[in-house]
Amino acid sequence: MRTVVWLLLLAAVAVVAAATLGTNDGLVSVYWTPWRIDFSLNLFLVGLVAACFAVYSVVRTLNALIGLPQRAREWRVARRDRTAQAALREALALYFGGRYTRAHKAAQRAVAIQADTPELSQDHDFAALGHLLSAGSLHRLQDRTRRDEHLDRALELSRRLAVGVRPTEEGARLLAAEWALDDRDAGRALEGLSELPPGVARRTHALRLKLQAARVADQPLEALKTARLLAKHQGFSPVAAQGLLRSLACQALESARDADQLRRTWMQFDAVDRRDPHVAARAATHASKLGAPETGRAWLRPFWERLSAASADDRAVLAAALVASIRGLTADWLPVLEAAVQAFPREPAIAHAVGRALAERELWGKARRLLEFAAEAPTLDGAQRRHAWRVLAGMAEKEDDAERAAACYRAAALID
Repeated sequence: MRTVVWLLLLAAVAVVAAATLGTNDGLVSVYWTPWRIDFSLNLFLVGLVAACFAVYSVVRTLNALIGLPQRAREWRVARRDRTAQAALREALALYFGGRYTRAHKAAQRAVAIQADTPELSQDHDFAALGHLLSAGSLHRLQDRTRRDEHLDRALELSRRLAVGVRPTEEGARLLAAEWALDDRDAGRALEGLSELPPGVARRTHALRLKLQAARVADQPLEALKTARLLAKHQGFSPVAAQGLLRSLACQALESARDADQLRRTWMQFDAVDRRDPHVAARAATHASKLGAPETGRAWLRPFWERLSAASADDRAVLAAALVASIRGLTADWLPVLEAAVQAFPREPAIAHAVGRALAERELWGKARRLLEFAAEAPTLDGAQRRHAWRVLAGMAEKEDDAERAAACYRAAALID
């Protein structure tokens, strides 16, 4: 096809030349004292074109000869650049293949080639990547001293890049935090993550690292906040997120050493965490252990007032938490408990909690009926059934009914 096009163009040129030059009778006279030379105009034009082409060819030849050393130097630089790039790719392949010693050597060979070539030495991004690969290989080889040296060098080189987005520096800092976690140095990991720009610190990988570091550093509140952000970014499945958030909230509550600290921790929770029945139940139970059962009951009160909105498992957890916080129960709880028994008359956990509350208020008749129902319910936890029998035994002892008290203690002892 290309040949056909050239033939058509040549034919068009021939036609134009024949039409233009065929009838041209002009002359060109050149005077050079004492001579005079006459040329036909056609010959003069052909000679002029040939002369221009010759001059152009001579100029290009001279430029090629003069620029030969420069082109040779550029060729050598390009060859060294290709060699360095090949060494870096080899290091990456060896690193992924688990050949960490060879990967380190290949990465250092790439960095050395680049450093020995002045034209390539300004490519700081390339050198930083080479040092990062070396640091990663040395981390796998447990050579922490040399790993940190290469990591510091990579960070130093990445800072020399243009102001703006610095993916190499961001990657180096994230790797540093990850390696610090592998070394079980949570403080260094958190310090490195705190130096990240706000946009990078909100990325899913950075949040995961921060969550791990906070858990290793035994900072459950910080871990809870981080896990909440991860859940918003869909870093976990809904079920896993709920379980993790609940576990971290309970861990934060258990870390409180007195009632005041427990109250401060509770107030630092998000509203979503405070509306979780399991978290509220754990908080109330721990408050009772710290000598503040009234505080725990205050946290449980909203859940008991809308008990019908809770699931069966949540009601069981709330009932157990109320039993743990029963000491000093006030009379204003009685209408709430009566409503709970009427709404769920067949749930042993509710019967146990309400019966224990009525016994605390010394309403023996109603308490005995509910506690007997709970103690004989096979679906209730064994520990709660034993507790119900012991409360019944204590009530019998207060009524001087030794035979009934012994029977209750015997029934409690027979529960596995």
